[in-house]
Amino acid sequence: MAQPTDSILVIGAGCFGISTAYHLLKRGFTDVTVLDRTETLPPVDGSSNDFNRIVRSSYYDPFYSKLAQDAIASWKDRDLFGDSYHESGVLVLGEKDDPHAYAQHAYKNDLAIGQRTKELKDGEEIRLQFPSTVIADVGAFENTSGYINLDNGWAHAAQGVAALTARAAELGGKVIPGKPVSQLLKEGGKTAGVQCKDGSVFKAKYTVIATGAWTASTFPELNTGAFVATGQCVTMVQLTPEEGDAYRDVPVVLHFESGFYCFPPSADNLVKMAIHSRGYTHTQSDISTPRTVISNGDDGLRIPKADVQELRACFKKMYPELAKKPFVRTRLCWYTDTADGDWIIGPHPSDPSLIFATAGNGHAYKFLPVLGRLVADSIQGTMDAETSKRFALDRQIADADHSRAVRTARRELNLDDLCTPEDLLP
Repeated sequence: MAQPTDSILVIGAGCFGISTAYHLLKRGFTDVTVLDRTETLPPVDGSSNDFNRIVRSSYYDPFYSKLAQDAIASWKDRDLFGDSYHESGVLVLGEKDDPHAYAQHAYKNDLAIGQRTKELKDGEEIRLQFPSTVIADVGAFENTSGYINLDNGWAHAAQGVAALTARAAELGGKVIPGKPVSQLLKEGGKTAGVQCKDGSVFKAKYTVIATGAWTASTFPELNTGAFVATGQCVTMVQLTPEEGDAYRDVPVVLHFESGFYCFPPSADNLVKMAIHSRGYTHTQSDISTPRTVISNGDDGLRIPKADVQELRACFKKMYPELAKKPFVRTRLCWYTDTADGDWIIGPHPSDPSLIFATAGNGHAYKFLPVLGRLVADSIQGTMDAETSKRFALDRQIADADHSRAVRTARRELNLDDLCTPEDLLP
């Protein structure tokens, strides 16, 4: 069990890493250092660095519903997060009259924790959740039902991480950018810190691996097969200022059967959309490795043509008029996935000095305010047995990830199939 005077080294300044540092410092830990590979924080190609992420309590698993409710309460703390969080409401949709649909389970869990919800039995009831300024241009939502959660919304991802990073520094934490790690250091068979690519060495009693999608490629010796880096396809359309004002108050839309989700316009009037799927691997030396704007320049932002077409088809069903616009940006957003969708939080089975805080599975960001609480519990040895088992690196996988689009399978990225500017035209 770690003591507040023990030195803690956190590798990765994204969602898991910064939240961990913050909670340790809040608990009185006095020697907490965070290293990150990139010079600019939040990391420009990290999944925690974006202008919006869904914040929802609508989960198949009640564990996450309750935890998300705690997180949302913290998101509303303006002294900590400013105006990062926006309570737009989230439309949780699925195929009509399917009792096994994700949305049906999520609805029951939201009701159980007292969320403000409204059941929507058909497309017309769904359409009525959009403001009058755009309802004429909203699709029919055929064969669709679900509900709206009025206590959910979205958060400005980069702003949230930056706010927590600043608070961690105020509490005495050291956050050091531009320190890509080359190897773990061992003493007596246990992890004792890291050596960086520039030769610098950082020693600590406990080392926390919070490197997200870069975990397996940075530390091949930790690649047990329990997690894999996957790229998820994202694109955007640009609205005019007038269109942005008209669509500003639409809810987040999340359709679990297709995996498609879409946000209200950003401050720059960009509408972002994506498909929550099994994603793409990019195998280098037998390890799936992120391909991003840092590693591959602008070419690292391209997504497969087939996904461009699928995104447009889904977007057209929701906003037929906006779907006539060209896509203006694309991105592969890199996750760390497990088979069951649960995170990996806890010590290495044979090395108690090495702590994992990773495998966000594309749904960790909303928990930024509370994620580090779980990691700190593990470090201090106070996590309950059931939660420890849920997040253990060597756990037995009992169930699949119910949140992914049911008709998708993970695929290897084919660079010959990536989109061109012409593919982004309507």
